[in-house]
Amino acid sequence: MLRFLTAGESHGPGLTVIVDGLPAGLPIAPEEINRDLARRQGGYGRGGRQHIERDEVQILGGVVEGKTIGAPLGMFIPNRDYENWRNRPIPRWTRPRPGHADLAGASKYGLLEDMRLVAERASARETAARVAAGAVAKHLLRQAGIVVGSYVEAIGGETASVEAMPLEERLALALSSDVSCPDEAAALRMRQRIEAARQAGDSLGGILVVVALGLPVGLGSYAQWDRRLDARLAHAVMSIPAIKGVEIGPAFENAALPGTAVHDALYPGPYGPVRHTNRAGGLEGGITNGEPLLLRAAMKPIPTTLAPLPTVDLATGEAVTTQYQRSDVCAVPAAAVVAEAMVAWVLADAFLERYGGDDLSTILRRLKDGPRQA
Repeated sequence: MLRFLTAGESHGPGLTVIVDGLPAGLPIAPEEINRDLARRQGGYGRGGRQHIERDEVQILGGVVEGKTIGAPLGMFIPNRDYENWRNRPIPRWTRPRPGHADLAGASKYGLLEDMRLVAERASARETAARVAAGAVAKHLLRQAGIVVGSYVEAIGGETASVEAMPLEERLALALSSDVSCPDEAAALRMRQRIEAARQAGDSLGGILVVVALGLPVGLGSYAQWDRRLDARLAHAVMSIPAIKGVEIGPAFENAALPGTAVHDALYPGPYGPVRHTNRAGGLEGGITNGEPLLLRAAMKPIPTTLAPLPTVDLATGEAVTTQYQRSDVCAVPAAAVVAEAMVAWVLADAFLERYGGDDLSTILRRLKDGPRQA
């Protein structure tokens, strides 16, 4: 089983990641991981923290002479902002911020006298560690010809028109966009909406799409509820802070249509049945069917806003307003990178289940010998 754990607080010394279950022989260089860490830090609408941090991974174990050895992979991402906080008196937080984990988390862990301790771990800063683990997963999948990418479909109600654009082109154009949107006209409107929200002291959410190309048939299973791949993907993506909805393919659109307009018909092909549509989003019965995986996720607006919201001071019981904490106006492009990492992680785990071995050459040989399409 492929798994990872993270540790660290938003303003602590750094974030630690331990990845367990990687096969031996996978080439890993810090640059492979740092590229995705830089993508996560970028994006129009990000806040001041990103001008401080320069996320770069340190590989602490599990790699010798540039290749994994089958042992746990240890990684560390330093927090540069730690030096700005370590000797500074920090007032206690007693005003829970609506939409954050402050009140629920403090109630659970008995931290109502200082909810900053909740925010330190609940912060989306932790997602940098996930991106590092996901970058490793993406690199493993690439050895098998599987590509995972993402793009932003909507921000603040401004939606891209990409239906006629090939998936590969969408992913390529998103990489050169500061809002990760392949439609430049929509990207311009998104930037304008972000600026308007910034001036109003507000925040924006949006919709992101993760795409996986080159997937073989048969990842996942219908045999048990927790092995269905769509369930595992939804679990992983919904664990990202501020993600509140996930669909595979155009699921909510499909819900309004009759079955004959939804299900992907099969036709004879040179190597077996083929589909001319992909409304299933690449999954049927919890299993990959050889079509591109399409996962869409909805991100709520970041709950920290410059314009104050009503709350209660737990120290006095009085009605007050929130105190602003440094934050982003819009982090949908960054969330797309995190979602990409989590999707890649789940796919890599499912890939190793199906073709697993203890070294990369064995895995790739098993893949070569097995079917790649229905």
